[in-house]
Amino acid sequence: MTARSGQGQPYKPRGGEPSDADVDAVRLRQVNRWQAQGVSGGLADLYVDSRETSPREAYRRPSRRHFLNRLTADIRRPGFAMVIAETDHLVGCAFGFPVRSDGYWWLGFDGALPHSIKQLTESGGVFAITDILVRPHPQDQDVARRLQERLLTDHQASLGTTLVDRADRPTLTALRSWGWLDVGEIWRPISAMLLRVLVLPVGERTAARLEGLAPDAWTRWPG
Repeated sequence: MTARSGQGQPYKPRGGEPSDADVDAVRLRQVNRWQAQGVSGGLADLYVDSRETSPREAYRRPSRRHFLNRLTADIRRPGFAMVIAETDHLVGCAFGFPVRSDGYWWLGFDGALPHSIKQLTESGGVFAITDILVRPHPQDQDVARRLQERLLTDHQASLGTTLVDRADRPTLTALRSWGWLDVGEIWRPISAMLLRVLVLPVGERTAARLEGLAPDAWTRWPG
């Protein structure tokens, strides 16, 4: 299915139509906030296509409006960034924003926050990925990994973080298979939801800092 832009025009990759030889090759590119707004309709189609649920879960079918409202709010955040994956149409995207060094992102964390995560936050090395979307594709796992890695490395982040509804088992399973680590739960009063907190270390050095944490390596925020 061809994704559509917010203006009702067919989505087209930059540089025109690809040749038959590379139509299946997935390419990544970073887009700015204005470009993201320009393809918001196509992104909403991608959201619905990538999060289809079974008929038994019709009450949880994805809402385009909910996604567009959330995307608009994220686009307005300082440091917003997005990477899209495309062939002759939109295949996937990942977007988010830098986590503030004051630790606001972690407010409501249940229990103690790992001290290493607190240090990475204070140094400005944490980036929140609010969505990774991939339309069903033979290389969907590889596309998802490439998207998250590109978004984090482009911003020289040491750690990615994301929040997931704890009842959303498919998303949690997918993220864990892509290397994300489950570190606890966080309460968001605005949405009245208890969410799972996952982090993704970038590079062996950061991964080593998160391994085998002793009980005294965990601290409450603020410390």
